[in-house]
Amino acid sequence: MTPEIELTEICIIGAGPAGSVAAALLRQQGRAVVVIEREQFPRFSIGESLLPQSMEYLEQAGMLRAVVEAGFQFKNGAAFMRKGQHTNFDFRDKFSTGWGTTYQVQRATFDHVLANEAERFGAQVRYRHEVTAVDLDVDHPVVTVKHPEGHSYQIEAKFILDASGFGRILPRLLKLETPSNFPVRGAIFTHIEDRITKDFDRNKILITVHPKHCDVWFWTIPFSGGRCSLGVVAETTYLDQYQGSDLERLQAIISEEPDLHHLLANAVWDTPARHIVGYSANVASLAGKGYALLGNAGEFLDPVFSSGVTIAFKSASLATAILKRQFAGETVDWQNDYSKPLKKGVDTFRAFVESWYAGGFQEIIFFPNQQAEIRRMISSILAGYAWDVSNPLVKDTARRLAALESLCTVN
Repeated sequence: MTPEIELTEICIIGAGPAGSVAAALLRQQGRAVVVIEREQFPRFSIGESLLPQSMEYLEQAGMLRAVVEAGFQFKNGAAFMRKGQHTNFDFRDKFSTGWGTTYQVQRATFDHVLANEAERFGAQVRYRHEVTAVDLDVDHPVVTVKHPEGHSYQIEAKFILDASGFGRILPRLLKLETPSNFPVRGAIFTHIEDRITKDFDRNKILITVHPKHCDVWFWTIPFSGGRCSLGVVAETTYLDQYQGSDLERLQAIISEEPDLHHLLANAVWDTPARHIVGYSANVASLAGKGYALLGNAGEFLDPVFSSGVTIAFKSASLATAILKRQFAGETVDWQNDYSKPLKKGVDTFRAFVESWYAGGFQEIIFFPNQQAEIRRMISSILAGYAWDVSNPLVKDTARRLAALESLCTVN
């Protein structure tokens, strides 16, 4: 029996941040939008510390008020700790213009707020519907969807946006995946009632470096209500040394960092830990005939600088602007208009991620004699402004970062 076929203009796979923002922006253009989401919201996700650059895209999508009124933890910067050394960046003091503050969010609530906003703008969001096949060898793409009751149906769309995140639906179905050049890393994480009574800035994410391994680090993301997200990131060969449940493994590794262990001495570990492995991913192409990949569906680097949601929002903004031109009858070049501009910022983040794990960027941020102007340039990138080419560290990332590393690692 041939599945029923319905028509729409844009089919979005995934109702996470990229998908919801894209849906809202397309509804502003008057487009018919159907969002297919495999999970039932609210659902757990990591990527909980937003960057200020994200606020521009929430504002553009008309979602900012809903996010502000949700009561999330205010965030104005990032703090770093290594072997008793401390440094922090206030994102309000940065090179680039634009937002300097944002929020730290429980993603289950945050993503649901955004999806509800997309529906408020008129997008159809279908939870527990799963994309099982895609046909691009036709005039208009056809998506086959499994209904939660078990039967399948098809959607014929003029364009598909894949915002499926780590599900990476189109990369898998179209065989677009390519190996990442990063080592295979994993993360173990949980939420805790932190009960931190010591001097601790809840307005900043805390990133702590393992005292013996510069490529092992911890995140502590304060939430409102006295809770926080806590995780460790390392190569899987390191994580595999630890036995027991994910929670026991996480606690064992944290115990090796005395300052962090002391900070969390009164914590209530009331939530089972989870883990994710091999999250870094690349694709052969970010766009093709009838489709584009948004956010993590296209490429995910690493959680160290919390860039994932910002890249997701940036990709949604770029793609929907191109679709507006395309629907207006203009000839567009997805490679030059979408892939290259998006990858410029992604590659800036990539250079800083690589330098972090090699230890060079750590030497820069903990260097005792820092110049205020250089700090503001770094602060801008940590705040998400990786596309601001007026920043010398964006315009000429590799050379300038290497020069800073050389200056800061001189014995």
